[in-house]
Amino acid sequence: MSSLTGHRALVTGGGTGVGAAVAKTLAAEGVQVWITGRRADPLEALANTSKNIHAVTGDVTNADDCARMIATAGTPRIIVANAGASTSKPFQKTTADDLNTMLSVNLTGVFNIYQAALAQMSEVNDGRLIAIASTAGLKGYPYVSAYVAAKHAVVGLTRSLALELARTSITVNAVCPGFTETPMLRASVQNIMTKTGRSLQEAEKALSSGNPQQRFVQPEEVADAVLWLSGAGASAVTGQSISISGGEVM
Repeated sequence: MSSLTGHRALVTGGGTGVGAAVAKTLAAEGVQVWITGRRADPLEALANTSKNIHAVTGDVTNADDCARMIATAGTPRIIVANAGASTSKPFQKTTADDLNTMLSVNLTGVFNIYQAALAQMSEVNDGRLIAIASTAGLKGYPYVSAYVAAKHAVVGLTRSLALELARTSITVNAVCPGFTETPMLRASVQNIMTKTGRSLQEAEKALSSGNPQQRFVQPEEVADAVLWLSGAGASAVTGQSISISGGEVM
């Protein structure tokens, strides 16, 4: 992977969880990585751990912010659209505002950062657009219908944009992790415990039971998939939604 040395990358939602793991993995390969998010503290804390990681605040739901972040990173070759959020409610208690929030963060955020990146990326005709979607983009889950709808939309966007760019050297792919050991997962575990009275072990089992390996995916495993998609060896891979889920989705 030495061919990535000196390239530039931008990782949205890069301060914690999967985004942080992706940033550290790319930086270890010599990539200059800009991590973005709305909160400066976690971004700066991570940036202080590596000379190859740089922090820039911004909101992916704001198109102007996305253009500014891309300009700050200086024509990044690798875009990892990782920023996202999830809420859990029965469908009949889900409001239109809930749906719009899930679409704004999980779908519009990808749309905005891709449009901002392609304005410059197309000039050099080379790049990697990688969305961190979810197995929720490949199957259904109860009580998270708005989130599932948004992640399915990200997969659809991936497939369509890949075809539009197929005759360029820009690839478009999605990585679809199952339940992954992140702060978002820990919040889901706590939510189950609070609402059902289950123990920590019972709540964790409820989430991990769908994984045939009976475990949570680790952020570094997702980051390794991103690293591969970023390299020259994945030049013929585009329009794909790669499941990182221990066999939950095949």
